[in-house]
Amino acid sequence: MALSAFRHARPPAGATGVLVLADGTHIWGKGFGATGEAVGEVCFNTAMTGYQEVMTDPSYAKQIVTFTFPHIGNVGANEEDIESKVEAALGCVVREDITAPSNFRSAEDFTAWMARHGKIGLAGVDTRALTRRIRQSGAPNAVIAHAPNGKFDLKALEKRAAEWPGLEGMDLAKRVSREKQENWEGGAWTLGKGYGRAPRDAKPHVVAIDYGSKDNIYRNLVRAGARVTVLPATATVEQVMAEKPDGVFLSNGPGDPAATGEYAVPVIRELLDKDMPIFGICLGHQMLAIAAGAKTTKMHQGHRGANHPVKRLDSGVVEITSMNHGFAVDNDTLPDDVLETHISLFDGSNCGIAIKGKRAFGVQYHPEASPGPQDSFYLFEKFVGMLG
Repeated sequence: MALSAFRHARPPAGATGVLVLADGTHIWGKGFGATGEAVGEVCFNTAMTGYQEVMTDPSYAKQIVTFTFPHIGNVGANEEDIESKVEAALGCVVREDITAPSNFRSAEDFTAWMARHGKIGLAGVDTRALTRRIRQSGAPNAVIAHAPNGKFDLKALEKRAAEWPGLEGMDLAKRVSREKQENWEGGAWTLGKGYGRAPRDAKPHVVAIDYGSKDNIYRNLVRAGARVTVLPATATVEQVMAEKPDGVFLSNGPGDPAATGEYAVPVIRELLDKDMPIFGICLGHQMLAIAAGAKTTKMHQGHRGANHPVKRLDSGVVEITSMNHGFAVDNDTLPDDVLETHISLFDGSNCGIAIKGKRAFGVQYHPEASPGPQDSFYLFEKFVGMLG
């Protein structure tokens, strides 16, 4: 179906939800979850599982996720699969209507879960056509709206979508970061028992700076043998060093890395000057690269999914990775003292760096998401291993 076929002068019969793009395109469907409206960037995610983790990943703040897999919501929702309780995805667009959950771990219908968390859903959409539109024209700004009576002020929605400034230049880390220090206590998950507790006497000690982190990253650091203390995105060098860290972790997060880097990069540079071991993931990787002298750029459509092949340049090994980013480190701006360690096999974009002469490295993808499933756990072991 062509995208133009979505455009109607008035809502088609039965429509209770709409996605209004900044160019005036109206994409109709059945609303579910929360009612109201929200403005953000529309992206697409190609993962076949993990929709609840996607919807609670803070890296999706100010974004509306189009799922390319048609059957979303079919295993319901539960409290164990939430990655963070702070602001994350605004809503989602799906192909099929949400069905009753069919999974023994389900504690709640996905529609009810979406409503309880204030997220707007739109079902019955030709997501293949929308995905093609994003691939061809880039990720658009849009408003997603849900009204049970099917009545919308389309002119107002068009105006709001057109006037939203977009993610470029936007710092969102402060919005989704922890506001105060936290001693991380979560351990590994086991069926029937949930999450264990992390030993607080473990060594080495990792101080993590939270720019909008996923909880499973900290669980993997614990699994690799570390004790973790989490600090807010605005933590100073003095606050980091006061915790006597053996190493510093830079988390994932939303928004433009150059904008967040205005206050985060000077801290990272000071830590590099102190020869502090550093490991960055996603946004943390990008800001580590900026601190080393590289630049980042807004991508045409971004990388989001659990099936992204990444090549290790030292060995030629290919990892199947999970990604969620709309910005990337510009390969061409890497200084001579920064080694490119990983690249995407989809488009050759940078997926990893190591700073020569320093104990500092980062990757663009999410090793904690484990789509491989264990292809990338070595990164946590590598980081914790260099802290002893």
